[in-house]
Amino acid sequence: MKWTINIDTTSGDMEEADQVEVDYVKALSLSQMEFENEQDLIIERKIKETLNAQTEEDEQLANAMQLSLVMASSKAVSSAFKIVCAGCNNEISRRENHFDCNGVVWHVKCLQCHACTQLIKDDQFYMVENRPYHTSCPRNKSHLKCYVCNDFIPYIGKEVEYGEHPFWAQKYCPSHEDDGTSKCASCERLEPKGGEYILLQDGRSLCVECSSFMIMDTNECQPLFREIQEYFTSLDMKLDQKIPLLLVEREALNEAMKGERNGHHHLSETRGLCVSEEQIIPVIHKRKHTGRNSTLNTQPFRLVRSCEVNAILILYGLPRLLTGSILAHEMMHAWLRLQGYPNLKPEIEEGICQVLAHMWLKSKINMGSEAAMIASSSSTRQPPRSNKHKQLSKIEQKLGECFVRQIELDNSEAYGDGFRVGEQAVSQYGLKETLHHIKRTRNFPF
Repeated sequence: MKWTINIDTTSGDMEEADQVEVDYVKALSLSQMEFENEQDLIIERKIKETLNAQTEEDEQLANAMQLSLVMASSKAVSSAFKIVCAGCNNEISRRENHFDCNGVVWHVKCLQCHACTQLIKDDQFYMVENRPYHTSCPRNKSHLKCYVCNDFIPYIGKEVEYGEHPFWAQKYCPSHEDDGTSKCASCERLEPKGGEYILLQDGRSLCVECSSFMIMDTNECQPLFREIQEYFTSLDMKLDQKIPLLLVEREALNEAMKGERNGHHHLSETRGLCVSEEQIIPVIHKRKHTGRNSTLNTQPFRLVRSCEVNAILILYGLPRLLTGSILAHEMMHAWLRLQGYPNLKPEIEEGICQVLAHMWLKSKINMGSEAAMIASSSSTRQPPRSNKHKQLSKIEQKLGECFVRQIELDNSEAYGDGFRVGEQAVSQYGLKETLHHIKRTRNFPF
């Protein structure tokens, strides 16, 4: 009997092979993972290195920009603190000696007194409008120039004292008010050095501008008288009474004023008068020209009392607009008397008379401005205009504004304060109502 023994190795071998394969796969997987991890680490390291490099580059760029800003700021600060000489406009180095006054700096060789132009060799100087003046200046003058002598106005102690025209704004040394310097009898300007003021026979002086428009005799003044009569008529204040208008010299006017019982005068020189009393007045009828001078021809004129107003007297030799304002003032006196107004306090009567003078002057100035505008805008030939509507020249317009300002700035109680209260009343209530109120109450409405 034959025995055969079969040993089954297939199952064990396969298990061993499978295990080997599993181990191999595991090993391969582990190796792959290690490789991938290593690659990840490499990538991560590269990323970090790149980021670090970028950060370092950004920091360098930021530092560069900051340094640039600092340098620019430094240059700006350096430029801002650059010291420039106020005399020559060149830079002053910090090592150079220099004068400094309230932030204004000079080279030592550039600091000159503005008055005498001499070098200032010490620190004894003062500043006026950024100009240096040394206290030991032989001229010892201020920075202001005198309109009269064209010299610098001197200091009195440490202060500058000077006169100034309230309208023309011309500054002058106070000494010229008492040293015989001529003053224009109408616009009140002092005669400048080298000027040619005209001397009238009664001793008054007139500047060139005012003398260009002066009215010298009674006949010459009649057109202006008629113009102002028409102005009163336009205000519904016509004067029916025929009143003589007479131009007179200063002495005659002063004598006539003494003979009047009524009238209120504050001025050192009377320039107009509304006459109610009988008098004999030397009147200027005409003048004779002899070169630059003129001779006045006066004739006696007897004033006979026929009503409350016998005549209106006006000082001769004043420019047309000023003569007209004085005439308007005196005609208002006449109108008040002829209309039966009671005796009024000086500040009421003189005040309302100044209001009329002011109104007439303003109407002439405004009319002159309108005429100038029409003339400049019109290209066609215009018909001739009457004298009362004619265009004022620039000089006469300026003189008219000056005379308006004289009325407004008068500091007397009757003429100045009275005018300001009267003007306010007329502005608020109108002229007609103001006059009615004055007649009823002898006072301005308030």
